[in-house]
Amino acid sequence: MAKLIFEGIGLKALAAAVPANTINNLEYTQHFEADDVAQIVEKTGILQRRFAPEGMTSGDLCYAAAKRLIEENNVKPEDIDAIIFVSQTPDYRMPATSVILQHKLGLSKNTLAFDLNLGCSAFVYGLSVAFSYMQQPNFKNVLLLDGETRSRVYHPKDRKTAFLFGDGGVAALIGRDSSFGKSYFSLNSDGSREGLIKMDAGGYRNPSTPETLKEKVVDEHGNIRTDEHGYMNGADVFNFAIREIPRDIKDTLEFAGMEKEAIDYFVMHQANVYMNSYLAKKLKLDPGKVPINLDRFGNTSSVSIPLAIATELKDKLKDPKRLLLCGFGVGMSWATAITSTKNCKVSDLIELDAALETE
Repeated sequence: MAKLIFEGIGLKALAAAVPANTINNLEYTQHFEADDVAQIVEKTGILQRRFAPEGMTSGDLCYAAAKRLIEENNVKPEDIDAIIFVSQTPDYRMPATSVILQHKLGLSKNTLAFDLNLGCSAFVYGLSVAFSYMQQPNFKNVLLLDGETRSRVYHPKDRKTAFLFGDGGVAALIGRDSSFGKSYFSLNSDGSREGLIKMDAGGYRNPSTPETLKEKVVDEHGNIRTDEHGYMNGADVFNFAIREIPRDIKDTLEFAGMEKEAIDYFVMHQANVYMNSYLAKKLKLDPGKVPINLDRFGNTSSVSIPLAIATELKDKLKDPKRLLLCGFGVGMSWATAITSTKNCKVSDLIELDAALETE
């Protein structure tokens, strides 16, 4: 049972970057009828998303966020002991994007750096890794970067996914302070459900070929994609979420010896409005404690939790707050964490255009 406890470690600062390029879902009609699009938007609750233009990567978005965080918090390069980059859309297959960002950010060659390949639960998983390193007495800070360009993963002619996903990047500074108190983590996985959200080709088991790049009609509804685009079984993902997520949240609260009333904010993965509303109702949560930003940014995969914190809780973390974070999705993988903040510095949201890519 992957239940973890940490003490005196927490989130000190957060910065987020999104592409300036804004997609209006109601106008995303080049492949579909306007009436059909309106129905999809109403069902998902996603009005706008951010798409990275050609040449902009998840590394660029995380670089912009990290640079802002470092500057605004007067963090010295020698004060960062580790950099963890979370993404399933890295800049390259090799080398690791974390190592590239270590150099671009001017960090020491003694900096620990590696990438973490995981989907919608990955920010919580990444936090657990960062918290684990911070148990070392010689560590001062860990820089956790999380970036996705999910707009490139899904085909624009597949209505099951074409209106859901957007792009973004965040930087989180993890440090030590006794006032953070205890944090609790629950980490879970079920590989028997690997086919619920998947990309069949383009990797090393099924390498790219001319055939895998061909557009194909994939179902009786006329949806189109290639074998190198992601797909999702929405109904089964929904059933998975409503079965596993409330249970894990309740288990984590019990593990921490807390009632849900002790939590100031429940920051869920921003999947779609219907799913998140259903989970909040099933758990009998106060809607005011469940921040939502997916109407403006869509589903940004692992970025969605910290992006929701950056956009919805920016001015609410000056005083001590207790947060419950819950991510779930591709894998299938899910994770819940209860952690406290104290005077967490959240930077203004960065809107990145092509002229502001990494130097």
